[in-house]
Amino acid sequence: MTTLFWLRLRQKIMPVLCLLMLLPLWELICWGFAIPDFVLPSPSAIGKAFVNVSAERWLGHLSATLSIAISGFLLSLIISIPLAMLMVRFEFFSKTLYPLLIVIQSTPVIAIAPMLIVMFGAGFAPRLTITTLITFFPLVISATTGMRSTPPELIELSKSLKAPRYKEILQIRLPYAVPHIFNGMKIAITLSIIGAVVAEFVSAERGLGYFVQFSMSFFEIPQAFAALIFLSLTSLVLFRAISLLQSWLFAWSLPKT
Repeated sequence: MTTLFWLRLRQKIMPVLCLLMLLPLWELICWGFAIPDFVLPSPSAIGKAFVNVSAERWLGHLSATLSIAISGFLLSLIISIPLAMLMVRFEFFSKTLYPLLIVIQSTPVIAIAPMLIVMFGAGFAPRLTITTLITFFPLVISATTGMRSTPPELIELSKSLKAPRYKEILQIRLPYAVPHIFNGMKIAITLSIIGAVVAEFVSAERGLGYFVQFSMSFFEIPQAFAALIFLSLTSLVLFRAISLLQSWLFAWSLPKT
């Protein structure tokens, strides 16, 4: 038990230690080669820029980004699970919708962002649409894959008991797909931050993506790097939140260690 605890602790600490070892090297390279901040800011310059921005300003931009990211993620989740059920239940939907999903995923969202602004205006709607489009694909694919990978013997048992098809989906296929769905959710929640930032690049007056663009336009490169690091930490926290949600509500779906 003690050995397992130390192994898990080492797995969690090692990435942090590697990052802490890289920071002095980064600082030394910037100092030794006299790299200007507008080319590559040093960690100390980034830290100073982070402190110079008030906490109220950071939280204001963070709340704007999170409102878009989480709203787009939840909307994708609400749409993707029923759609995956339809694709598993009906071959017609699978053959017609799956190619369409591939086309949507293959289309660069940043290219259609100006069109969305023309269609929906410059408010919340186009940013929500962009984030939803980016996060939708991994959710629907993971849910569909999970439900289709249900062991055939369980499906045969359901048919032998003459269970209705909706019970086969809800009580057999969907529970079996829970690990796959959570894997898709972990990918989608990080993509939601990317989607929110892309949306803010196109049309926004608040948000961390807008703040990065604003800082770059005034050549405040350390400030832009500070915002990028803040975005990365936000993605990590959201990823961890999904992992904790799975362990709290669906502990049985976690891999055995």
